[in-house]
Amino acid sequence: MPDLLVRFTHVSGWVRWLLLAGLGVLAALGQAPFDLWPLTMLALAAVFVIAPTSRTARQSAFLFWSFGFGYFVFSLHWIVEPFLVDVARHGWMAPFALLMMGGGAALFWALAGWVSHRVAPQSTLMPGLMLVGAEVLRALILTGFPWVLLGHVWLATGIVQVAAWGGPHLLSLLVVLCAWALAALLGSARLVGLVALGVLVALNFVAQPGPMPTADTDAPLVRLVQPNAPQNQKWDPAYRDLFFARLLRLTGEGEAADLVVWPETSVPYLLNTLDAEYPLLADATRGAPLVFGIQRLDAELRAYNSLVVMGPGGDVQAIYDKRHLVPFGEYVPGAALIGRAGATGLARSLGTGFTPGAEPGPVTIPGIGDAVPLICYEGIFAEEINYGDTRPRMLLLITNDAWFGQRAGPRQHLAQARLRAIEQGLPMVRVANTGFSAMIDARGRVTAALPMNEEGVVDARLPAVLPETLYARWGDLPAIILLLLFMIPGYLMAKRDSD
Repeated sequence: MPDLLVRFTHVSGWVRWLLLAGLGVLAALGQAPFDLWPLTMLALAAVFVIAPTSRTARQSAFLFWSFGFGYFVFSLHWIVEPFLVDVARHGWMAPFALLMMGGGAALFWALAGWVSHRVAPQSTLMPGLMLVGAEVLRALILTGFPWVLLGHVWLATGIVQVAAWGGPHLLSLLVVLCAWALAALLGSARLVGLVALGVLVALNFVAQPGPMPTADTDAPLVRLVQPNAPQNQKWDPAYRDLFFARLLRLTGEGEAADLVVWPETSVPYLLNTLDAEYPLLADATRGAPLVFGIQRLDAELRAYNSLVVMGPGGDVQAIYDKRHLVPFGEYVPGAALIGRAGATGLARSLGTGFTPGAEPGPVTIPGIGDAVPLICYEGIFAEEINYGDTRPRMLLLITNDAWFGQRAGPRQHLAQARLRAIEQGLPMVRVANTGFSAMIDARGRVTAALPMNEEGVVDARLPAVLPETLYARWGDLPAIILLLLFMIPGYLMAKRDSD
């Protein structure tokens, strides 16, 4: 063990906690917007070497919680941005939200540390495998929050194309294997470490998607419209008509497109009240179908966050209601249950928020084909993208990233959109209120985009569809099976070392 790590084993108290949290911050630099993925590998390798020095499962859990706390607080620092839209009312909540989010997400990593010590206390591989298992749980439990998964750091490399085979959790498995190989080079298993690193380097070259193909001039021309409405003005009656007029103007400029897409809640009225606006929309699109985001009420006055497909004549042809809502952002968990239990006053004070939609899609775009609709938050859930037996023409994501600030949040959200395209082998049309609006091909490459905080349009040809991927067919199952298979040699190696 290197002298530096030997010294670390004698450090305790706050100094130890700060050093572990600092390693977590170092690991977080592999996420967008920094993309310094080698630092993630180095930080994880250090933690894997340190992990066997824990004398109890409780110490191991604390080690991984501290590491995860630094990782999540730094990589999710953008989560304070929604509270700064109205600083006077909500600003005081920002630090508490960040610390609770970081500490809560780190509990999954603490569980990984606890279980790995119970199963194989002397192993440097088992903690990494348990971390991948914890990331799977984090993507699913309590509606899931698969943001800044470990595997997302590969987006700056060719290895990200492996997502087409096994999705984000296979990418996370490759991250911990790479870090474990580095840790093995510091210990007695140098040959194994060299072989593992060699395989990963070769995989990076093999998986490279190659040069960007020439755009097909016969492919549909899609107009992505970005109004750039700041969140603190978006719903202000003094500004909303201005932003709606901006959308109409931008849509009607230049060459007519085959499809026009506006972002989430871009139309600042209820769908139920639209009437005189339909001719305005139809005139602006000049015969092209229009996809736009809007809110609506049903007959029981339940609210929905919706995506609407309007046909060339101004008729609504499809409505998709957002199904995976943001907890505490679009609804308060448990509010409806509290009301049914008799505490109707408390339920009303909490508010019911939006109602989740019942129909999964896809929606049909006239003249183009089927599209898998996704509204904002839904784009981060790889396992929830499904469309039945008929392969669609594209993924269609509308979002309002103005809530996320101007740096890490929107860039991490865009990175996950790219990953969804790779996993499904489908191009993605992504349109955001303040950016980034982008056309993404089926290899996850951005073929055209609008920058942050600029109003404008970008016209882009819709990229081709690739053959159905293994991930589209099997989902996370292959990655989970592979994870379980790796646990067998991980346990046997740890048992051999302990003997």
